[in-house]
Amino acid sequence: MALQTGSPELRAAAAQSVRFWPGVLAAAALLAMTTGIRLSLGLFVRPIAATGLGIATISFVLAVGQFCWGASQPLFGMLAERIGSRRVLLIGAAVLALGLGLAPLAPSATGLLLTLGIVSAAGAGAGSFSILIGATAARIDAARRSFASGVINAGGSLGQLLLAPLAQWLISGWGWSTAMWGLALTGLATAALARSAAGPDVAPAADSAAAGGSAAAALAAAFRDRSYLCLNLGFFTCGFHIAFLVTHLPSEIVLCGLPASSAGIALGLIGLCNVAGSIGIGWLGGRIRMKLLLAALYATRVLLIGAYLAAPKTLLTLYLFAGSLGLTWLATVPPTAGLVGKLFGARHLATLFGMTLLAHQIGAFFGAWLGGVALSITGSYRWVWLADAALAAGAALLCVPIREARPDR
Repeated sequence: MALQTGSPELRAAAAQSVRFWPGVLAAAALLAMTTGIRLSLGLFVRPIAATGLGIATISFVLAVGQFCWGASQPLFGMLAERIGSRRVLLIGAAVLALGLGLAPLAPSATGLLLTLGIVSAAGAGAGSFSILIGATAARIDAARRSFASGVINAGGSLGQLLLAPLAQWLISGWGWSTAMWGLALTGLATAALARSAAGPDVAPAADSAAAGGSAAAALAAAFRDRSYLCLNLGFFTCGFHIAFLVTHLPSEIVLCGLPASSAGIALGLIGLCNVAGSIGIGWLGGRIRMKLLLAALYATRVLLIGAYLAAPKTLLTLYLFAGSLGLTWLATVPPTAGLVGKLFGARHLATLFGMTLLAHQIGAFFGAWLGGVALSITGSYRWVWLADAALAAGAALLCVPIREARPDR
């Protein structure tokens, strides 16, 4: 029956919408900044290498950063349960800006390891997926979490679309130091969104999964669950894929004889197309089994890598490849976070999904590092491309045994 104007049902639906959108959009904007910064750092590899550091060394620094970004998230998730998500986001903004701002002042291997590899990576982790999705899930009903995750995740992609070309422009015009300070100011600006993105510190919305117990007990239970382990292993391969590309796609483009300036455009295209991919997958997560969506995303990556390796390397094929990758890029986040919420509820979602992101970033460490090692030894990335395709195929298969009921329609 249609809702009548002024009816209690209509007023309740309107109130829920008012609570839903401001927090979700603020979280998406904050994630746009932190993710855009993090996924633009691959553009700095060759400019920093020109100072005398080898590409393998810088790749290792960024690989450590990938790991620290992931390792910080379950820790900040547990901290958010104690002091609130808003305070964690404010801490993250300060730490992110500090690491980026100090990086040009310490352009040695040790200095970059501390600033980019540890400090800025930890700051970005405090303002990333697990905290933002966890804080949002605590304020909305379970049926809307997948869509909310998709919208928030699309914000990260939008940040990549905007900040990657901006960073490339700053590097080309004023050098990598000025570009890094520009990103530091962007990181500091995330503090302005912390209150709206985190909202009041309240108990999570009720759902069908168990909500009680400590974070440690929830983690122990999760690691005894085969479905959670399969999710983590699949997300490991996702991290390998994304970190390899954001770190080494600019170098791959140069090796193919294409203009270096096209790297920023390619990363921006990935971000643009992932806006559609994230929102679309988030919407589908309420209608189709999330494990099937994940399997399809991973399998699509296998096909795309095979097509790229076989295709002639032109600007057209590069941009087509980038756009197609963008549809699957971070679209894995909504169904992965959604499955964690389905399996264990929202009470410890920031911690449990943070641990899943740690698995993602362990894979990211190897993707960023081994890409540099392969280039130094063989002069190309071919073997890493093949490893990426094999891992994606394995991830698609790992989605099959995940426990998930059919969604209510």
